[in-house]
Amino acid sequence: MNSNSVACPLDCFDACEAVFHDDICKGSKEHKVTNGKLCVNFANLLKEDFNIDSYIENQKVSLDKALEQVVEKLKKTDPSNTLFYRGDGNLGVMQNAPKTFFSKYGSVMTKGSLCDEIGAQGLSQGRGGNVLNPPIENLIESDVIIVWGRNFTVTSPHMYNLVKDKTFITIDPICTPISKKSELHMQINPKTDHELALLLTRFTYMEDAEDEEFIEEFGEGADWFFDLAKARPVVSYEATTGISLNDVTKFFEIIKDKKVSLLLGLGIQKYNEGVQITRAVDSFAAYIGLHNKDVGGVWYLDESSYGYEQQLKANPKKTVSLPEVDYGSYDLVFIQGANPVVSAPNTKRVIEGLENTFVIFFGTTLNETSKYANIIIPASNFLTKRDVRLSYGHQYKTISNAVKPKVEGTISEYELTQFLNEKFDYESLIEQEKILDYYINTEVKKDYRIDSFEFLEELEVENLYEQKKENEFYFITAKRKENLNSQFKSDDKVYLHPNSGFNEADEVIVSSKVGSAKFIVSLSEDIKENCLFVFSGNRKANYLTSEKKDEEADSAIFQEVLVSIELS
Repeated sequence: MNSNSVACPLDCFDACEAVFHDDICKGSKEHKVTNGKLCVNFANLLKEDFNIDSYIENQKVSLDKALEQVVEKLKKTDPSNTLFYRGDGNLGVMQNAPKTFFSKYGSVMTKGSLCDEIGAQGLSQGRGGNVLNPPIENLIESDVIIVWGRNFTVTSPHMYNLVKDKTFITIDPICTPISKKSELHMQINPKTDHELALLLTRFTYMEDAEDEEFIEEFGEGADWFFDLAKARPVVSYEATTGISLNDVTKFFEIIKDKKVSLLLGLGIQKYNEGVQITRAVDSFAAYIGLHNKDVGGVWYLDESSYGYEQQLKANPKKTVSLPEVDYGSYDLVFIQGANPVVSAPNTKRVIEGLENTFVIFFGTTLNETSKYANIIIPASNFLTKRDVRLSYGHQYKTISNAVKPKVEGTISEYELTQFLNEKFDYESLIEQEKILDYYINTEVKKDYRIDSFEFLEELEVENLYEQKKENEFYFITAKRKENLNSQFKSDDKVYLHPNSGFNEADEVIVSSKVGSAKFIVSLSEDIKENCLFVFSGNRKANYLTSEKKDEEADSAIFQEVLVSIELS
């Protein structure tokens, strides 16, 4: 283990590793996925303007004074009227420490996700709880990679570099960078992924390409799933999905007799029935034989902590669905490493709530949410504290060492938790070194093979295309290379196809059932004509999205949105 290694803490698939020497970070050559290169987001992180000051009511104060005020406020507040809200600004295992205190204190905590939980539940339902990726070597050794609703070159640049010479098929409403490198781009209509999965299943049967061995051994409900696929005429799928039967035929020509991998992205599950939609796609993958193979398989977001005994346990007394959080209904809100003003749905509602409660903000950088904080506590940045990063994109973990002295006036997550435990006479956490040593020294074998599989047997999805009016657009989001969600400099434009009826640089008002906002138009032929596209982290995008949760996973449904556009 290199004592100068640093784990990238950012919320992305690659979980890459750098080596810090002479005040310079370089990509680790020893880490299989990083492979000696740093991505744009890691480079941006190294240039980040980390906050080192504490504030009370916008006035700079010492860290000691700010912490004293935090304790005083917590002791005067009924714990059941407080909310602990943690984001994913840093994914190191030590970031879970404050949650243990607020669990004992009695704060309400969040459940569900703004990201992946819907898809994870869909996979879990079919696989009997297994949401594990095959080893990355299975991906590297495959011949064809299907990229379904995932902006692969942007969200996983290191993983992409390991397989960039493969044959790709992309399924996505947007002409993404990976689609331009693909032999086939199936430019699907939004929220019709389940229909395409059924159509592909129908063709699998017609091509005599189903995995009879897997279906016989594991495939409970396979006949019911196939009945769903053949319940309507094949040609009827063309109009709803936007995919021609010629492209479907080409799809099977490309994958025939090949070792195939399927990379599932977040794009397919950002809907009210996203669990069902994801499960339909995974059922197609099972039908065609992508599970339990020595090469190939299906990748989503791996359950990164699988097999480890949780070292920082929290047992909240009460939880609330993450997208539905009503900040103003609490007397105090403690926010750690998050920026809900930008990243959470229904921005107007979020701001109104924060304006009507007492906010304590704990993070490494100031952002749109910290503007509403009554107290700001600066967290020590990732270069100044030890941690371990477990990846959800591959099986390798990354060790992060303190390679720079901690800045005076900042405090780590572990230190803050120990401080609060002492002030409230709670039991102390076990030593930090013991926690880290456990994760560093424990080797977990993740058995990605599925012991049982239950095919999707029923499908009830309310189709957006049946609700869409002629002058409305589907609302689509995706990651951007230059920033990660709300971190770093954002692109706040809306992107439309040149045939949309609007001109470059038009100022427009975009409206949904939830709200409206002004944007500047940028035209691009990469955008499907019936779509309006924004990058994740767009500061105004979530004025258009609803706080409504999905039907099963208590999670946000960012693309369950139809919008209209008019000139400002």
